[in-house]
Amino acid sequence: MTGNTSLPTSENYRQWLAALKTRFRQVQIKAAVAVNTALLQFYWELGADIVQRQDGQAWGSGFLERLSQDLRAEFPQVQGFSKRNLERIRQWRQYWAGEAEIATQLVSQLTAIPWGHNLAIISKCRSHAEALYYVQQTQAHGWSRAVLTHQIESGLWQREGQAISNFASTLPAPQSELAAQVLKDPYIFDFLNLTPEHSERELERALLDHITQFLLELGTGFAYIGRQVPLQVGEREFFPDLLFYHTRLHCYVVVELKTVDFEPEFAGKLNFYLKAVDEQMRGAGDAPTIGLLLCKSKDRLVAEYALSDMHKPLGVASYQLAHELPQALRDKLPSIEALEQELKELGSGE
Repeated sequence: MTGNTSLPTSENYRQWLAALKTRFRQVQIKAAVAVNTALLQFYWELGADIVQRQDGQAWGSGFLERLSQDLRAEFPQVQGFSKRNLERIRQWRQYWAGEAEIATQLVSQLTAIPWGHNLAIISKCRSHAEALYYVQQTQAHGWSRAVLTHQIESGLWQREGQAISNFASTLPAPQSELAAQVLKDPYIFDFLNLTPEHSERELERALLDHITQFLLELGTGFAYIGRQVPLQVGEREFFPDLLFYHTRLHCYVVVELKTVDFEPEFAGKLNFYLKAVDEQMRGAGDAPTIGLLLCKSKDRLVAEYALSDMHKPLGVASYQLAHELPQALRDKLPSIEALEQELKELGSGE
């Protein structure tokens, strides 16, 4: 009967309601992205207008003060028309001057990330190439502003793809190129508080105690599997330090930690681990397992020699702790608490 007013309680209703809530959240996200994009496109055009009028008509600094007053009088609820923000809009537009040949593509990328992220990028990046890298990485991985700032100040652009590897001779293209870009050198573990005399086991435990920050430093795509995962070979058991799976490379990644300089025998042992993981854990759809040796330091030529005749894909990189970073850089890095809060917010979707 159509007059039945009883409330629905069936499982079908609950499932439909859950799907409805999910769809609405997606609409909210799309709306927020659309508003951000439209606002930044307006900022881009406004910045061009400001530059043109100040350069072409010799309007002085008082122009921005007057413009701010007039816009805020008309739109009192809008926070972006302060004199300071108008100066930032002009600075943003001037920063990207000279990139007119890719203007359409460039603007679409810039307007796809939040305003605060754009300001952080132009204030900290020394070149358009570096800035565009962080714009694209932010868009691809959804970095919060604190995470973006950390990545810039730790020099991710300069470190990415810098690890020594034999991927070109052990992996097919394009897997070899992608794997090379996944690794970096050095890895910066500024979230650890270890003495210079720390042991390998202490380093391993400290990294796992800060697994969120460790995964952030490793990069997108690393999924933690376990530590000291036993590998049975013959009558013996072997225990690689850390085991991950990379979701973009579709392969296992074995990480071995060394608190001393790189030695050629380290590569031989890791090569053995990769053979065991390939034989015992690699599935039909998995690419060959990759190994990463993280050492206190390395002689580049020695590392290249050691990897040249290895048949398994290996990479060698160094790591740095907080006490090894320049004081000026350490003072600029966000605190662990700030990073944890940002990552919680990312996880909750706030």
